[in-house]
Amino acid sequence: MALVIMKQILDEATKSNYGVGAFNVNNMEQIQGIMKAAKEVQSPVIVQASRGALKYTSMYYIKHMVAAAVEDNPDIPIALHLDHGNSLQTCKEAIALGFTSVMIDGSLKEDSKTPTAFDENVEITKAVVEYAHRFGVTVEGELGTLGGIEDGVGSGIVKLTDPDEAARFIKLTGVDALALAIGTSHGAYKFKAQPTLAMDIISAVKSKCPATPLVMHGSSSVPPELIDIINEYGGRLEHTMGVPIAAIQEAIKLGVKKINVDTDGRLAMTGAIRKFFAENPSEFDPRTYFGAAREAVYRVVRGKMIDFGSAGHARDYEPISLEEAKMYYN
Repeated sequence: MALVIMKQILDEATKSNYGVGAFNVNNMEQIQGIMKAAKEVQSPVIVQASRGALKYTSMYYIKHMVAAAVEDNPDIPIALHLDHGNSLQTCKEAIALGFTSVMIDGSLKEDSKTPTAFDENVEITKAVVEYAHRFGVTVEGELGTLGGIEDGVGSGIVKLTDPDEAARFIKLTGVDALALAIGTSHGAYKFKAQPTLAMDIISAVKSKCPATPLVMHGSSSVPPELIDIINEYGGRLEHTMGVPIAAIQEAIKLGVKKINVDTDGRLAMTGAIRKFFAENPSEFDPRTYFGAAREAVYRVVRGKMIDFGSAGHARDYEPISLEEAKMYYN
């Protein structure tokens, strides 16, 4: 099986009303941990790389590591997605690398910090859609801005999505999926108390645009046990709160079909490595401590796939190719 377009993965999730995790990756162990979980529970999966990840890996390594994951897991639908693309050029580079999906974050200017006006967002998003669809590639847009900053992305300003603007945005741009700002936040330090998310925005956008899958960014749950492991073995992380699984499950029922998870994987890896070195101070073989980190990622991702409802859906459909997607769009 070749890489799958994200549109098909999300459309199938819409049909059966489950969510699909989109997990950020930077290295081989993260990809292996994610794929071990997907294979075990038979879940489709979205593997995504930010611009920071592509810079860290020198771009081509992500492409070929994910290609290895596809070869090693021929029965699992896998989409390769660009997270928070900041320009048409960035999206073009990802498409040239073989990504089957790109996000253009037109809610922020190219510096990934300054919020844009609605018309600016429409202009850049429409340009990316017109380019990407020529290659059969899925496009995710964003309307509104989240709190927090992660991987250099974020304004620190919260601007919730307006449902009427969302309907106009989808019509004007032709995006395949839309990320909403409903009160979630990037990074580990999301909330000091349990958050109240704007579920009414999800419902309103879905009622106006029933065919468009919706996306939740900043959706790591930041489990306290992961913070505890890090701190027990020398870390100094403050205790914080993420997005409760119950809130994500409610959002899935209302229309969210892509759930972005990054921080939880980072926390799991960090805790596993700290614990390993504390218990094995004479160890120096990277395969041992990265092996522990890989296992920690697997456990976190496996739980998410079950919680989001995607487990057991890997073989529900025959994936379409990029060539077939080109015909659909053009």
